[in-house]
Amino acid sequence: MTTLSNEQINEIRLSVDIVDVVSRYISLTKKGKNYFGICPFHEDGDPSLSVSPDKQIFSCFSCHTAGNVFKFLMEYEHISFMEAVKMVADMSGISVDIQTNTTFHKQSKIYDIYEIGQKFYVNNINTQYGKVAKEYLINRGITEEMIKEFEIGLAIKNTTALSKLLEQKNFNDKDLDASGLVVRDDRGFHDFFYDRVMFPLHDMNGKVIGYSGRIYYKDDNAPKYINSKEHPLFKKGEFIYNYNKAKNDCRVKNTVIIMEGFMDVIRAYSVGVKNVVATLGTAFTKEHANIIKKLAKNVILCFDGDKAGAKATYACSNILLSMGITPKIVRLEEDLDPDEYVLKYGKDRFIDKINNPISVMDFKLDYLKKDKDLTQTIDKADYAKKILEELNDIDDDVLREVTLNKISKETDLDVEFLKSKLEPKQVVENKPKVVLKPNCSDMAQLMLLYYMLRYKEVIKMVENKNIYFPNKDFRLLSREIISFYKSHDYIDVGEILSDLDDGMAKTIGMTEALDLKEEYTQDLIDECLKNINDYNIDNEYERLHKQLEQETDILKKQEIGQKINELLIRREEDV
Repeated sequence: MTTLSNEQINEIRLSVDIVDVVSRYISLTKKGKNYFGICPFHEDGDPSLSVSPDKQIFSCFSCHTAGNVFKFLMEYEHISFMEAVKMVADMSGISVDIQTNTTFHKQSKIYDIYEIGQKFYVNNINTQYGKVAKEYLINRGITEEMIKEFEIGLAIKNTTALSKLLEQKNFNDKDLDASGLVVRDDRGFHDFFYDRVMFPLHDMNGKVIGYSGRIYYKDDNAPKYINSKEHPLFKKGEFIYNYNKAKNDCRVKNTVIIMEGFMDVIRAYSVGVKNVVATLGTAFTKEHANIIKKLAKNVILCFDGDKAGAKATYACSNILLSMGITPKIVRLEEDLDPDEYVLKYGKDRFIDKINNPISVMDFKLDYLKKDKDLTQTIDKADYAKKILEELNDIDDDVLREVTLNKISKETDLDVEFLKSKLEPKQVVENKPKVVLKPNCSDMAQLMLLYYMLRYKEVIKMVENKNIYFPNKDFRLLSREIISFYKSHDYIDVGEILSDLDDGMAKTIGMTEALDLKEEYTQDLIDECLKNINDYNIDNEYERLHKQLEQETDILKKQEIGQKINELLIRREEDV
């Protein structure tokens, strides 16, 4: 195991641009000097995460999570500091030997099992055993290129083929059980999948963690699909199919297309629509939505064209709206799913549908209108009420206005009347300006820390004036900044963040959330210093005054009185 020095760790940190790394996970938009995106560390409707290429740090002005590239990866990937260092080193092609002991490595045996299983299945489909399965795929329009691209394999008609191979590799029973690739009964281990075409399921980093096995011959008694059971690395309510392949295209196009099944994704991908993912037929969850919103700002739902697909579209759109995402909708004719639609109508017509989605409210107008007779008063009133409820979740003022005009025409209800029934929208400023007020000690301390993190001159002023930060968290950070400067003779907030705990990192996040100019003025610094000093004097005055009231010894009372007089004199002086 290699022990890395602080200099080596800092070299690795500076080998990448934090903007490039963060943009692999969330969509960023440049505004001024910084980049902004939806914060992945809390339920964020508006872009509140700022990424600074100059300082090589990120910070959220809402939840105050902040840090350098290592911290971002630690929080996002739920990994240790050294794992984050290793990830960045790998991105830059820097060779380091780092051993860690986190969940990823605790589950590494399961990854190893799936890696062997994947090689086994892919090899099978390219042998004589896979001839019939491959013919089935090609007859369905899945080419050799697609088979290779999506690493499609075959579980042969042998219930112990993979089990025996894995046992030969000396995996222990606990790991084999946990993987879900094999099952155990009184006779020992046997394969969970057999005699099926195997579609691998990859995690966000491209590692195989599960399968969907499809039957490739007619058998009315067998289920068409069998999916892997959940295990420590595979949670269906959090799994997004094709994430690893689609993420770059989603970020480039700033759009992610969600489908229901993996065959739909494979078909779309084959005709050039690559910013596409699927939920693998499971109900869409808030966990799914949290992952989706990290991919791109714009979301398109392209589910199956039947009633079940419409119902799933409605449910999914509501979850997305509750998370601050307003999706657009593609509905396919003749109850076709995307796979069937491409095969029947071709690439161009499908891409045209994708390029011309309808608004979520147009979809809901049609969906909620089904089975209603708008010539009937009760149906008309119920329809209008439901649409108004839906509009309360829409933040797009233009979309709200257009929809109100549409339902006004459909129901003969006055637009102004309909508007009056909407819940008033709360106006919330994303980044409120901060004004220093008298005795506002916390704000003065934060402002001082903000400039200490940027200017060594401010650090020297704080030291020369022997300023005591009354807030413990702020005091600890001020000491870290001063210590770093004394050791390095420069200030680099990105480097400082490597050694800070979560509490001090959040304090830096709080300073970054301040709406302050980058350059300081001497008057502002003096005001902050005086504010903090006055606050400390006032606190000490109150403490001494209480002590004076309780003291009975005349000499001691005189001593306390003298200290109070000295404080009052100091209070009148500048810092």
